[in-house]
Amino acid sequence: MIESQFSKLISGTMSWGAWGKNFNFYEMQRLIENTVDLGITSFDHADIYGGYTLESAFGDAFSRTDISRSAVQFISKCGIQLTGSNRPNTVKHYDCSKAYIISSAEASLKHLKTEYLDALLIHRPSPLMDPNEVMEAVHQLKKEGKIINFGVSNFTPSQVDLLSKEAAVDVNQIEFSAVQHQALFDGSLDQMLTHKIIPMAWAPLGHIFSLETTPQKKRVLEVLEGLSTTYNASSDQLLLAWILKHPSGVHPVIGTTNLKRIEASVGAVSIALTTEDWFRILEASQGYEVP
Repeated sequence: MIESQFSKLISGTMSWGAWGKNFNFYEMQRLIENTVDLGITSFDHADIYGGYTLESAFGDAFSRTDISRSAVQFISKCGIQLTGSNRPNTVKHYDCSKAYIISSAEASLKHLKTEYLDALLIHRPSPLMDPNEVMEAVHQLKKEGKIINFGVSNFTPSQVDLLSKEAAVDVNQIEFSAVQHQALFDGSLDQMLTHKIIPMAWAPLGHIFSLETTPQKKRVLEVLEGLSTTYNASSDQLLLAWILKHPSGVHPVIGTTNLKRIEASVGAVSIALTTEDWFRILEASQGYEVP
């Protein structure tokens, strides 16, 4: 398993602000404190969250806590350029230029009220991405102590290789769940194991509890219901345990802001699925047994 300085579960902040719950400073402060008390010390951000407003709100809330900065880990992402009142863009696009990466990182530092990011990720790969420019930005930011780790999000293995030729990619954040498990077979997780890249998984529950039902979701939920008694665990805990069993040491990024669900998520870390039950869930997701 790959060694990592991040907490096993990571708190995703996308819905904390204008794109979701619209928490005020006090509510955000309490959520940070409660989350850290439960052992989740890593917080996943992106400059675009809340229409470029969430990081600043989080930074203000964190500054009101008594939590030491060294006790937590801040992750942020950059590269997506949205349209809207906070940007003069006329079309949504990606910007992976050296100047933009550096300016985005420095803006995140200012908004989060911190001197460094534990990880900076390129949010989406751009067709116009120049790996030399990206790595020039990364080298400068690391040299100046503004970022500790560099990584990517939503990159294919070949796109990771493109950047890795210039400098180390430390983190790769991908969509990964029992119902979205392409990373098991497209080389993504193999590559992370081989090169000791820290894997993070967004949407780890696979939106399986959304109102939209599919035959795949029904099959998986039926299996989870049967396993709930065996493991004395809820379906969402079992879905996280399924991810956590992978030898690459995937860190699920959980998006819930409900304290009871966050606490339940922490319980998933101690669930040890048997190999047969792990494959039972995979089989339900695929709709057929493995070859």
